[in-house]
Amino acid sequence: MDLRSATPEDIESIREVALASVTASYGHAVDEALLSEAVENWYGASDVGDDIADPNTVCPVAVVDGEVVAFSESYVVDRRERTGEIDWLHVHPDHRESGIGSALLEHVEAELRGRDVDNIEGSVLVDNEAGAAFYEREGYDLLAERTVEIGGERFDERLYRKQIGRDGTLREAVYETGDGETVYVAFDEAERGSMDAFYPAYTDSDHRERYGYFCGNCEGTDVAIDTMDAVECLGCGNRRKPTRWDAAY
Repeated sequence: MDLRSATPEDIESIREVALASVTASYGHAVDEALLSEAVENWYGASDVGDDIADPNTVCPVAVVDGEVVAFSESYVVDRRERTGEIDWLHVHPDHRESGIGSALLEHVEAELRGRDVDNIEGSVLVDNEAGAAFYEREGYDLLAERTVEIGGERFDERLYRKQIGRDGTLREAVYETGDGETVYVAFDEAERGSMDAFYPAYTDSDHRERYGYFCGNCEGTDVAIDTMDAVECLGCGNRRKPTRWDAAY
């Protein structure tokens, strides 16, 4: 197997893989005509060509015996954190369960880490049980469930996220403090700091008993809070401004 960036010559192969993959994943739950219409809207030849040509989009393909059998598309979005969003990751059904999907995802993650993302997100419809199991197996946590509309019909979708450490390694949600206490960090509740985000830390895995803050800059929990809710990491000096009672006068 060869992993490389997609080229304009791959457009039709990508479209074929997309249709086969979507049909295999959702054919049991979504009408075939709707699937064909959705694939044509999502993977129109000109749209795929534009994505391949866009330097801000990560578009690798997996090639076996000279044939494109899988592809992915992702890009970086700046929110409160810098997020790598995986729009698509499709493997032709004839080549599933062969390790190609995992290798392709690892390639995408490496590309996104190189673009200095804080986390990586991917989503699948609830009806795609294999897709959900894939993300969970690859170390992604379920972040939320939401409803999306496709062709006038509404479907439930699961959003998965993997946190990335500043040294390029995965961030775990469980940490031990300098005093030997275990805390559970809510990476989905980021609060902007002067150097990096602060994250609420809890003493229980259900996030009910608050411990304090976890500093995203130095990955420490020695964080002070004053009476105006200003936050400062005593380890590295990362700061969050005091809470403003009102943003207008």
